[in-house]
Amino acid sequence: MNSKGKGLLGLLAVLVAVAVFGWFGYISMKDIRLGLDLAGGVSITYQAVEEDPTAEQMADTVYKLQQRVQNYSTEAEVYQEGNNRINIDIPGVSDANAILEELGKPGSLVFTDEDYNVLMTGDMVATAKAGMVETATGQQYVVQLTLTDEGASTFAKITEENLGKRIAIIYDGEVVSAPTVQSAITGGQCEITGLGSYEVAENLASTIRIGSLSLELEEMRSNVVGAKLGQEALSTSLMAGLVGFLIVVVFMIAVYRIPGLAASISLTLYVGLILVLLSAFEITLTLPGVAGIILSIGMAVDANVIIFTRIKEEIGQGKTVQASIKSGFHKALSAIIDGNVTTLIAAAVLYWRGSGTVKGFAATLALGIILSMFTALVATQLTLRALYAIGFSHERWYGVKKDGKTINFLAARKICIAVSAVVIVSSLAFMGINHSATGSILNYSLDFKGGTSTSVTFNEDMSLDAISSQVVPVVSEITGDAAIETQKVSGTNEVIIKTRTLSVEERQALDEALVENFGVEEEKITAESISGAVSAEMKKDAAVAVVIATICMLLYIWIRFSDMRFAASSVLALVHDVLVVFTFYAAFRWSVGSTFIACMLTIVGYSINATIVIFDRIRENRKTAGPKMDLMELVNYSVSQTLTRSINTSLTTFIMVFVLFIMGVSSIREFALPLMVGIVCGTYSSVCLAGAMWYMMNKRHGKMAQ
Repeated sequence: MNSKGKGLLGLLAVLVAVAVFGWFGYISMKDIRLGLDLAGGVSITYQAVEEDPTAEQMADTVYKLQQRVQNYSTEAEVYQEGNNRINIDIPGVSDANAILEELGKPGSLVFTDEDYNVLMTGDMVATAKAGMVETATGQQYVVQLTLTDEGASTFAKITEENLGKRIAIIYDGEVVSAPTVQSAITGGQCEITGLGSYEVAENLASTIRIGSLSLELEEMRSNVVGAKLGQEALSTSLMAGLVGFLIVVVFMIAVYRIPGLAASISLTLYVGLILVLLSAFEITLTLPGVAGIILSIGMAVDANVIIFTRIKEEIGQGKTVQASIKSGFHKALSAIIDGNVTTLIAAAVLYWRGSGTVKGFAATLALGIILSMFTALVATQLTLRALYAIGFSHERWYGVKKDGKTINFLAARKICIAVSAVVIVSSLAFMGINHSATGSILNYSLDFKGGTSTSVTFNEDMSLDAISSQVVPVVSEITGDAAIETQKVSGTNEVIIKTRTLSVEERQALDEALVENFGVEEEKITAESISGAVSAEMKKDAAVAVVIATICMLLYIWIRFSDMRFAASSVLALVHDVLVVFTFYAAFRWSVGSTFIACMLTIVGYSINATIVIFDRIRENRKTAGPKMDLMELVNYSVSQTLTRSINTSLTTFIMVFVLFIMGVSSIREFALPLMVGIVCGTYSSVCLAGAMWYMMNKRHGKMAQ
C-alpha cells in the first residue's frame, strides 16, 4: 500500500474513532451525574438530640458528616440550620429513603466492658473502613478502625485491662459487635475480625462511622429538591459550550489551516472521550467542574498551538513539511509535558487534600489534562500525518513563520511591576471601604457566610420558570440583593428560598409580600438561619491544598529546569494573578462563594501552564546560543517567539468563557466574569512579568557572585 492509501486508512480510522466516541459521548450525557446546582438531589435535615449543643460540637459534626457523605458525591453539601439542625444536600440522587438507609441513623456509639460499663465513646474513632485480609486459613473480612489521638491512648489502656475479654460496641442501646481483645492495641489502629461477609463488614463500619459523630442526631425531614440554578442554567451552559467550541474550531482552521483542521478533529474526539469518562467514572459535574473542563479544553488547544507554531518555525528555517511536522512535535513535547504535569500535580494535591467543590474541580481537571495530552500528542499527530499523506503536503497549507522583530519586553519591566503592585495594594483600600460600608471585606455569598432559608408552600405547583421569573424578583425587592438561591421540593408545592441573613423586619416584609403576591397562607411560611455550606474546615482544606500544590509545582519546575529561579519566577507570576483577580473581587464586590474557590484554582492552573511555555523556550535558546547571548536579549527573544502562542491560546480559552458569559444566566455570568479577568491577567503576567522576574533574579545572582 502506498503512502496515500495509508494516509486515507489512517484518516478513516481517526474519523471512525471520533464518530464512535462522539456517539457514545452523546448517549453518555444523560448518565453523567450532575451536581445539586445543576440537577438537584436529596436534602436531609437532622436535629441534635441534645437540647443545647455547643457551637464546637455542631461544627465538628458538620465537618464529619461532610467527609462521610462524600462517599455519595464529592459535591455533597453539609451546613448548619438554626442552632441545632444540620442539613445535608446530596446531588445526583433521587431516592431519599435509600440514602437514609445507607447513611444510617446518627445515634450514640459507646464501647463497654462485659458488664456494660462505658469505656470509650464513639467520637474517639476517626474512621472505620471495611476490608479484606489474607490469613493462614484464607481470606477474612474485617473492619479497620483508626482512632483519634485521645482515642488511641484510651484504647491502649482499656485493651490492656481487658485482655481475653470482650469489648461490646453498642449503638443506640443495641450491641452491634462484641470482639474479643487478643492483645493490647497501642498504635491507634485496630481490626475487628471474624465477620461473615463484606456486606456485614461494611454495615458495621458504616454504623461505627455514623456513631462517631460528636452529637447524637435524629432525622427531621428528607425530600428531593430541584436544581439550585435550574434547568435554564444547564441548557444555556451546554449551548454556550457548543457555540464556543464551534467558534474555536473555526478560529483554529482559519489561523492554522490543515493543522487547525487536524486539531479540530482531535478536539472533537476529546469532547466525546471526556463525556464517556465522566459517565464511566461517575464524576459528579457541577459548575466548578465545568470550569475544570473549560481549563482542560484551553490546555488541549494550547498543546496544539505550541506544536503548530513549532511546525511553522521549522518550515520557516527551510525544512520540508514532513520533516517540520516530525520536528515540531518533538520540540513541543517538553513544553507540553511540563505544562500539563505541573497542572496535573496541582489537581492531584487538590483532590487529595481538598473537599467538596475542590474535589469535583480537581477530578474533572485531572481527567481533562490526561485526555488533552493524548488527543494533542497522538490524535492530532495521526490526523496531521494522514492529511499530509493524502495530498496536503504543500507548505501553504501549514504556514511559514520566520524570526520576526524581537520586542523589548524587559524595557517596560519596571512599569509593569509598578502597575501590578499598585493594583494588588489597592485591594487593601477596597477591602477597607467594603468593611466600612457593609462590615465584610468581601461580598461573601450564602456558601461562605450563610443566611436565611425560607420554606414556602404555595397554593399551586410552581414551575422552575415561574419561580425564576415571578418569585425571585419579589424576594430580591425585599432583600435588595440578587444573590438568591431557590430549590423546588419534588412532588410538593414547597419551594426553599435561600437569601442573605434577613432581619426580623425583612422576614416580616417577605412574608407579607408572598401572601400579597401569591396568596400564600402565612402559617405555611417558615424561616431558619443557615450556616455557610463552605465550612471553616473546607476553607482550611482548600488553602492547605493550594499551598501544598504550589510547593510541589515549585519543586517539579526546579528539578525539570535545574534552576530555582525558573521555579520561583513561575510561582511569583502565579501568586500575582491570584492577587490581581482577588483585587477585582474586592473592587467590584463580586460574589464570593464556592465558585470563587474553583475560579482561583482555574487561574492557578492556567497561569502556571502559560509561564512554563515561555520558560521552556528560554531554556532551549540558552542551550542553543550558549553564554554568548546577552541575558536581556535571550528573554526578549524567547518571549517574542512565543507571543503568537500566548495570544492565540488565551484568545481561544477566552472565547469559550466569553460565550458562557454572554449566553449564561446571571449565576453563570457571575462565575465567568472573574475567569475572563484571570485569563487576561495570566497572559499579561506570563509575557510581561515572569521573564522579567527571572532576568532580575539572574542579574542579582550574577552581581553577588562577582
